[in-house]
Amino acid sequence: MNYSFRKDNDWLLIVTIFLLALFGLVMVFSASYVLGIARETPDPYYFFKRQFLWFGMATFIFFVVMHIPYHFYKKLSPFLIVLSIMALALVLVPGVGLSEKGATRWIRIPPFVLQPSEFVKIAVIIYLAQVYSRKQAYIDQFIRGVMPPLVLVGVIFGLIMLQPDLGTATSIMLVAVLIVFFSGAKWWHLVGLGIVGSSLFAVFSMAEDYRIRRLTSFVDPFADPLDSGWQLIQSYIAIAHGGVSGTGLGQSIQKLFYLSEAHTDFIFAIISEELGLFGVLFVIGAHALILFRGVMIGTRCKNPFGSLLAFGIVFQIAIQVIFNVGAVTGLLPITGIPLPLVSNGGSSLLVTMISLAILANISRYTIRQNRLKENNDDVQLSAS
Repeated sequence: MNYSFRKDNDWLLIVTIFLLALFGLVMVFSASYVLGIARETPDPYYFFKRQFLWFGMATFIFFVVMHIPYHFYKKLSPFLIVLSIMALALVLVPGVGLSEKGATRWIRIPPFVLQPSEFVKIAVIIYLAQVYSRKQAYIDQFIRGVMPPLVLVGVIFGLIMLQPDLGTATSIMLVAVLIVFFSGAKWWHLVGLGIVGSSLFAVFSMAEDYRIRRLTSFVDPFADPLDSGWQLIQSYIAIAHGGVSGTGLGQSIQKLFYLSEAHTDFIFAIISEELGLFGVLFVIGAHALILFRGVMIGTRCKNPFGSLLAFGIVFQIAIQVIFNVGAVTGLLPITGIPLPLVSNGGSSLLVTMISLAILANISRYTIRQNRLKENNDDVQLSAS
């Protein structure tokens, strides 16, 4: 029994997840200890201790969720989507939602501060995987098959935009389109959804001055080096300073209040500066391995719900990596998306670990099913 349990687990996936999360803890400390010292009550370990507590809780929940059969979430999906909408609405209630730097995205549930939009990501994936797995017989019909679940996704998109958080809203929208794609929808339905999504992104991007400044600074940060272009220029300096071998762990210059959000959205720049190309290759390689395993799991799982769930989870993480690394390197506009498993942020870490635990369970279930099938085939072959 114990041997089968060990053999059924996807240890390559699990080990990669925890290596990356532990690496993230080290880098959060390295990138934040100066900021901790500068607090009103100096504590170089302030941000590290908070992230370590989240990591400990996320680790415990990971191994619990990993043993919950993924089919269980089918029953929870209606409850999760309703709870998501309620939580996003609650954030917007004066006196309940917490504001920082012009955004209202958090609620306090002592002793934690939670960002509901992070939890909504996995709720939307579970909901869409459940609905579209039931619509396989008529997924080629746009009005009956494709459209209805996307109405709720549109409501969620709107609520997140009211916070405002264009990056998270866009990532959820992209994952929704990908799940529709993997469900087997017709290509012109996807093209239509892509046009609508791109139009919405353009409209919301131009709706606020600060978003326009982000877009223009992404195109040419040196046009306004002391204001809108400052952050990206400092990121460039960090990456250039690190070179191939890096300056050494803890030796970053840019985290000394030149580069803001050094321990959160721009931690990849600090990794590049301190660990150079080797650190960059480790982060990109680990995330690429998780993506590869997730695609393999989704492909091998014969259950439509499990397959769509796996694809949704792994591509949600992949999109976040692309958005974050793209912003830090100047290839994409700055969206405020954290680097999964690495950036400081308790809600992001917890949700990512829960999502990957569900992925690990899908893998475990698929491995076990294949092993049992092979054993049955061997028995039948021997009997014949």
